[in-house]
Amino acid sequence: MEPTQPTPPPPPPQGGPQHGGWPAPGPYTSPGMPYTAGPYAGPAGAPGGPGTGPYGQPRRTTNGLAIGSLVSGVVCCLPPLGLILGAVALPQIRKRGQAGKGLAVAGIVLSALSCLLLVIGLATGGIGSFWSDFKGGMDEAARSKSPFSLRTGQCFIDDGKLEEYTTDVTVVDCERPHDGEVTGGFKVTGFDRWPGEGAIDKIAVKRCEAINAAYAMDTWAVPQDVWLYYYLPSGQSWRSGDRTVTCSYASEKKPFSGSVRADATTLDADQTRLLKNLNPIEALVHQEPEEDPDEDFPVNRAWAGKVVAAIDAARTGLGRPSWSGAAAAPVAELGKELDAASKQWARLAAAADADAYWEEYDTSWETLPEDLGAKARTALGLTGTPPVGVGSPV
Repeated sequence: MEPTQPTPPPPPPQGGPQHGGWPAPGPYTSPGMPYTAGPYAGPAGAPGGPGTGPYGQPRRTTNGLAIGSLVSGVVCCLPPLGLILGAVALPQIRKRGQAGKGLAVAGIVLSALSCLLLVIGLATGGIGSFWSDFKGGMDEAARSKSPFSLRTGQCFIDDGKLEEYTTDVTVVDCERPHDGEVTGGFKVTGFDRWPGEGAIDKIAVKRCEAINAAYAMDTWAVPQDVWLYYYLPSGQSWRSGDRTVTCSYASEKKPFSGSVRADATTLDADQTRLLKNLNPIEALVHQEPEEDPDEDFPVNRAWAGKVVAAIDAARTGLGRPSWSGAAAAPVAELGKELDAASKQWARLAAAADADAYWEEYDTSWETLPEDLGAKARTALGLTGTPPVGVGSPV
C-alpha cells in the first residue's frame, strides 16, 4: 500500500482568536501529547526559544531541596537533614510554582521515620549492637586473606587446618588461640619454569629454619608441638607470577596463644648476646646422626667435633666483655660448665673407634645438661625452663 497523508482539519475562521498571539496547534500536534522541541527560533523566553515548553509556555522546574530531602530520607544517613530540606522546600515550591511537593513530603515522612528509629535504637542499645556486629563483620573480612598475603609477626588461623593446600587464612590477635605465627618469607629464584614442589621444598626447609631461628631466639619459649611450617607456591600460582615462600611456626595438634617472637625488636643487647652464643649448641645437639657410631662412626665423630666448636665459640662470646648486675654470677657459672663440656666433648670427637666413642658418650651428655644456661636466662628475664629434649640425647 502507498503511504497516505491525513486529511487536515478545516482552517480556522478568518480573524478568529489567537491565544497569546501565537497560532493554534496545527494538524500534527495534539494537546496532551509529548512535546518535541523544534529548532532554535529565538532568544530565551521568546516563543519557541530555549526554556519554553509546549506552545511556548515556560517549563516547570523541580525544586532541588525537595530532591535532596527525599534522598536523605531514603538513605537514612542524616535523617534531620531530610526534615530540614523538606521543610524549606515546601514554601519555595508554593512561591515559585515549582514541581516537587510530593518529593518534599515523602522526604519529610521518611526522615521522620528514620529519626524515630534512631531514637528507639539509641534508647534500647540496638544501634550499638548493630554497629558492633557491622564492625565485627568488616574486621573479619579484612582479616581473611590468602596465605601469601601474610606478613611477618601476624598470627593466623588456617581455614584448611594446615592441610596440604590452603586458600584462606584469618589473621587474629596473637593473644588469641591461633594455628600459626608468620616468621618471615622469601622469594624463590634461579628457575625459569616451575621446578616442582620437591625442589622448592628443599629450599624452603633450609631457608625457613634460618628465618625461624632468627625470629624466635628464645627457643625455650616456643610451646611444645609448635614446629617449622611453611606455605609454598603451587604450580598454578607459579604461572601467575607467585614465587613467595611464607615461613611460620605452627601447630597441627591444637591452637596456641601468645607470640613466640624474640628477636631484635623484643630483646635487649644482653639477652641477644646470651642466646646467640647458646642457640648454636642447642641446634647441633638436635642434629645428632640417626645412625649409631657402630653403623657410621665417621659421621658421628664429625658431628661431635661440630658440637665442640659451638661450645668453644660460646665460651669466647660469653667471656668478654664482662657481665654486670644480676646476670654476672650465673653467666660466670655457665662459663665453667662450658669449660668442662668442651674438654669432655673434645675427647668424644677424638675417639679412635666406635667402642672408644661409646665410652665417652654418656659422660659428654652429662656435662651438657638440659638446663644449661637456665640460671643466666632467668637472670636476664628470658624463659628459664627448657622444653623436653633440650640438651639430652635424641
